[in-house]
Amino acid sequence: MTAPSLETKLCGITLRNPVLAASGTFGYGIEFAELVDLNRLGGILTKGLSREPIAGNPAPRLWTTASGMMNSVGLQNVGVEAFIREKLPQLSRYKVPIFVNVFGYRPEDYVEVVRQLEDAEGVCAYELNVSCPNTDHGGIFFSNDPALLSDLLERVRPVATRPLFVKLSPNVSRIEPLAKAAEVAGADALSLVNTFVSLAIDVNTRMPRIGAGFGGLSGPAIKPIALRLVYEASQAVAIPIIGLGGIANGTDAAEFLIAGATAVQVGTASFIDPRAPLRVAQQLGRFLQRQNVARVSDLVGTLRFPHKQPQCKMKP
Repeated sequence: MTAPSLETKLCGITLRNPVLAASGTFGYGIEFAELVDLNRLGGILTKGLSREPIAGNPAPRLWTTASGMMNSVGLQNVGVEAFIREKLPQLSRYKVPIFVNVFGYRPEDYVEVVRQLEDAEGVCAYELNVSCPNTDHGGIFFSNDPALLSDLLERVRPVATRPLFVKLSPNVSRIEPLAKAAEVAGADALSLVNTFVSLAIDVNTRMPRIGAGFGGLSGPAIKPIALRLVYEASQAVAIPIIGLGGIANGTDAAEFLIAGATAVQVGTASFIDPRAPLRVAQQLGRFLQRQNVARVSDLVGTLRFPHKQPQCKMKP
């Protein structure tokens, strides 16, 4: 058998392979240029950008857990203007799709960041991080309320000529209403999942291990839940799903594709191995060859249940 093809398309964007470097774990991309051949990656999701620079949360910001990692960086970033002026020109040297993660605390924040990026070259799409509290509505998270999520997208959509991805939170009772709301309001794809709200305690001081108190749990510990959410979302919407949550090797990536994802993101694994996104893509290629799968797209959505499709029944 000839080598399988890892090339795929995401919202009309050609990816060399379906493995992307996740936002918040790969800097702005250029920091890894001496460690990884960026041109061999499927794509790069930049660190989240806000309207103004943000200094972030107090230290400590990271804590290692069993099979995972907690973080509360606080969305530290240089702001959209500095990104366009300082970071984007350096990224333009590379032939790798750049997806810019965007966040805010009011719809106007998202709109303004996207508006400024619209005039910049070298950006393929936007990923909206909606796991933020809406300060205009008493701190209700955009990601927890379908109406707020719809309102946000209906404001951003007219400004954006590039594809819009929406990065949904797993900290909800059901993912389907949020996924559907995002699709109806104009999202071109969904990224699933963001981190799980978590807490670690120092028993000696009886204080949190994280400076901000709570943190976001990521890594292999969350993978089974992330897979379930990707599958459920993929059954609820027709737009592509980008899966993430604990992917550390090619088999992990294959699981997300089988569950219904068109592409995947590698995040926490990059803290252990900066070359993780490239390594995962290589391992995925070898998996396809062993399975006699000609194209990576042939794997997408091929999950089969031996009996009737199970229903997730949560205890009250």
